[in-house]
Amino acid sequence: MITLGDLELSTALIPAPMAGVTDLPFRQILREYGAELVFTEMVSSHGLVQCNSRTESLLDIRPQDGYTGVQIFGADPEIMARAAERVEQEYTSDLIDINMGCPAPKVTGGGAGAALLKTPELACDIVKAVKKSVDLPVTAKLRKGWDIDDSSSLDLAEKLVDAGVEALALHGRTREQFYQGEADWEVIAELVNRVEVPVIGNGDIFSAQDAGRMLEMTGCQAVMLARGIRGNPWLISQGRRLIEKGRPVSEPDYEEIIEQACNHLRRAVDYYGPGRGVRIMRKHISWYLKGLPYCSPVKDRVNRIDSREEVEEELYSYLERLQKKEKSGPLSFIFVGRSRKMV
Repeated sequence: MITLGDLELSTALIPAPMAGVTDLPFRQILREYGAELVFTEMVSSHGLVQCNSRTESLLDIRPQDGYTGVQIFGADPEIMARAAERVEQEYTSDLIDINMGCPAPKVTGGGAGAALLKTPELACDIVKAVKKSVDLPVTAKLRKGWDIDDSSSLDLAEKLVDAGVEALALHGRTREQFYQGEADWEVIAELVNRVEVPVIGNGDIFSAQDAGRMLEMTGCQAVMLARGIRGNPWLISQGRRLIEKGRPVSEPDYEEIIEQACNHLRRAVDYYGPGRGVRIMRKHISWYLKGLPYCSPVKDRVNRIDSREEVEEELYSYLERLQKKEKSGPLSFIFVGRSRKMV
């Protein structure tokens, strides 16, 4: 169990906030696979304060869906505090997370996200201002450091705890790395030894086995799942089965993958409408199909289709071809460590 402020979670697996990914349809799917706390996409503090409709649309939180956190980004303590206050008062959020790890230039260029690693006093002022403005639990997500030789986030993390954060999520890469190379899990273990609040490890969790290894190797209280759950909500149920029950996990077969992709597609179309829903789902379908045999032409065709019915027809036709090929000889895939590979 992990406690975040007044939130008690029975699972150590937490899906990460991801821009363009963790919208309402996907969050609901993650819950069905065992997630207890999910996050909206990160939202701009300026957008919230200015009542920007695009920003507000990201905060469609349904109370019946369980615990939902909102991650905000910005570089102005007053604006961040006002944004957090609005989240608490107008939306049914259960937690505020402060983004100090996003490496995107459009975020860091304004001094927000990972840029806060270079301005520790400002980062702490933001935490203090947000804490003062809300009663919700406040957490922060950060990276190892700014550039390749930087691990200053450890010192910053201690200051953030003093400023009032109730948990810290640490991605074991620097801003310079973006998502290249391997995440440094040792820095996560070091953070666990330096702070008294829960530490949530992040980086290179692509299988249930990865999640278990991070928990064991670092001593962190929870792991945050990001790229590993794109097109793979099974990672949550697999992780819970392995870590909480000690039972072996199995991978979804072709039919289960295609059915889940179509289920996700229908939800997106119901939520966004036929045109936008299909367009949004193109990347998700690409993630669902990643690593499956002969999937490249299918993904190319899906990216040119604008109709839900036609996308489903394409996916079920692909499934039929896979099943026919399987009858004529061995044809399968497995997840190995950080990637899905053919055997």
